[in-house]
Amino acid sequence: MFTIGDFAKHGRVSVRMLHHYDAIGLLRPARVDPASGYRFYEAGQLSRLHRVIALKDLGFSLEQVRSILDEQVSTEQLRGMLRLRRAELEETMAAAARRLTHVEARLRSIESEGRMTADDVVVKRIPAVRVAELTGTAAGFDPEQIGPVIGPLYDELCRRLEAAGVAVTGPGVAYYEDAPEGDGAITVHAALTVTADPAAGHDFTIVDLPAIGSAATIVHHGSMDDILSTAQTLARWIDATGARSTGYSRELYLECPEDHAKWVTEVQEPIAQD
Repeated sequence: MFTIGDFAKHGRVSVRMLHHYDAIGLLRPARVDPASGYRFYEAGQLSRLHRVIALKDLGFSLEQVRSILDEQVSTEQLRGMLRLRRAELEETMAAAARRLTHVEARLRSIESEGRMTADDVVVKRIPAVRVAELTGTAAGFDPEQIGPVIGPLYDELCRRLEAAGVAVTGPGVAYYEDAPEGDGAITVHAALTVTADPAAGHDFTIVDLPAIGSAATIVHHGSMDDILSTAQTLARWIDATGARSTGYSRELYLECPEDHAKWVTEVQEPIAQD
């Protein structure tokens, strides 16, 4: 048997923690000396201690840990819990990283106020174009909400076009509409330029995007996560010139290398000028 001090060393925990586990009935000593009150533990109890620590680190309360252990959780079940919790933690970390990215984008937008000028905005007609597309729904029009929807749509669209033998003949085009369900939701259209005709059996849609008679356009350099400062410049131009926006902007992806920081995108916002 081990004294409580030696057992604590082998279990990589504190004596104080073992006292607490004993007090709440989570891990009782194998024997308590009736005269001295000294606690003694057996090596076999390390297995229960390791389970206690693992479950606690997975986020379970000590009461929940006791209930789980009393039900004799197997090593494989515990490993399954670990895998599930690891996936949850990884998603939490990824979500936190995405939030930080978008907070940084907001800060860069603030810092860049006034750097782009009206000279960067060009009014022009946007010709009609035939595209193959997939659609999805985003909770809102913020880059943080659009990004997780549009990226997978383009990945899936590319896969489906290749499987169907449909060639991409021009740049990608993204466009947006208010979703039928309302509450600020956005229908996201992820599209690629094609010349193919619509055909039955395609697991994507081929449509002809109509021309935009008058669009205020501006070229954005960099990741679409950083689109806010460019959109802000365009909004200021529209306000300053007395023009009126008549819909969501389109995004024409002119250059899309693997490094998103090197992307080149033309933002095309339909306008009316009195």
